[in-house]
Amino acid sequence: MTDVTSSKSSRRPHHWRHDLIELAALFTAVVVADTIAKTIVKGPDGPYLLAFSAIALAATAGFHTWWARRHSHAPPVTDRGTAVELLTPGASERAAGAESLADPAPASETVLWRMRTTVDDAPGSLASLCAVLARHHVDILTLQTHPLTEGTVDEFLLRAPDTLPAEVLARGIGLAGGRDTWTERADAHDLVDTPTRVLGLAARTALDAAELPLALRQLLGRCTLHSVPAVSLTGRPTGEQTPVEGVLEDTLMKLRDPSGGTLLIERPYLPFTPTEFARARALVELDARLGPRVPRSQDVLTLPEGNEITVRRADQRDLAAARAMHDRCSARTLNLRYHGPVGDADRYLDHLLSPRFGRTLAVQTASGRLVALGHLLWDGDETEVALLVEDDWQRRGIGSELLGRLVAMAEKTGCESVYAVTQSSNTGMVAAMRALNLPLDYQIEEGTLVITARLSSDPRRSEPSPQQARRSER
Repeated sequence: MTDVTSSKSSRRPHHWRHDLIELAALFTAVVVADTIAKTIVKGPDGPYLLAFSAIALAATAGFHTWWARRHSHAPPVTDRGTAVELLTPGASERAAGAESLADPAPASETVLWRMRTTVDDAPGSLASLCAVLARHHVDILTLQTHPLTEGTVDEFLLRAPDTLPAEVLARGIGLAGGRDTWTERADAHDLVDTPTRVLGLAARTALDAAELPLALRQLLGRCTLHSVPAVSLTGRPTGEQTPVEGVLEDTLMKLRDPSGGTLLIERPYLPFTPTEFARARALVELDARLGPRVPRSQDVLTLPEGNEITVRRADQRDLAAARAMHDRCSARTLNLRYHGPVGDADRYLDHLLSPRFGRTLAVQTASGRLVALGHLLWDGDETEVALLVEDDWQRRGIGSELLGRLVAMAEKTGCESVYAVTQSSNTGMVAAMRALNLPLDYQIEEGTLVITARLSSDPRRSEPSPQQARRSER
């Protein structure tokens, strides 16, 4: 039904008794007025008093008309010319408090913010937040809602004036009813809508098993991801057994790793929502259904002496070839790489070649023999690079070529730095790190050297090296 009512149905029925009452009232008023007028006129100042009364009545009627037009029943208007919004009980007081925090005028320059806050699941809660954002001249670009058992988590992508501090924005949201508010600077990549971004991450995961940890990081924001195998390097069970459906514990997420073991995802600064947990679990299930997979693209390079080598991705299917290369390496070479003797090479190499822990590049000769391995290992929030080159193929530029490619991979995944752990006597690794032309930090503890390279977004670093310029696609 509509709220519109026809004039015929809304007209009240006419009664003759109302007319008699109005007529009687009119005659009574005339008699009273005539009696008062005769009494006043017969007095000493009667005519003047009658004229003064008429002027007073006319003035009163004019004032009443002006007052009625000034204070009509229209909604009250604020100083910005917009009607005051109808808010839930108590929201008007919170909005009034947030008004004092508003920026007086919008700034010409803007920045992007990601904001997440929890509100009560009640009508008008979102309207209160939007009213505060509007008063601060903040534009809402995207909005996601994450229902909880108690309340709702609202996640915004905002365009705000660059003069608006995050503390002021969070304080205004708190006065409007938001709690556990979190803000973080965003960039242009966050402008992609969530379904498109999730589909892109799923496509990357489908093409490369090593993309799963990176996809989870990009899906969930800044978080720490650890892959705990079911069996340790020494062959002992780790005791990690996660249900198939996974476990969500506030800021910790546990998912069953398709390759065995458990994926631990932790975000201490912000609890996970059931929606985020469902998305992460869907990516892991996709990885499990597709099974082991590594892109098989490979590049053929020509070394200075004229020999051709092939650089390609490697995985656990190259375990036998990697073990044969280990057997050909000298004890000194293995000691520089692993900082000590290798007890169970098969189990250790199986861990390094797993795409769950990072990416591996292999170098093989024209005959197909593996002569070098380069690892890019995910270590929580950090990224480690490691190299192993067979003795007969050292000092030919192979290590520098592998290291340059690994660093380029790290840059594409958004890593801010990479580090290498070696010995101070390993001059080859030190020279390869210095050849990157990146800012380096050195730390030495008990003979162990840790070299950290801070990555940059300089476009000149994307230029091919002399060896890459001579490569041909197979």
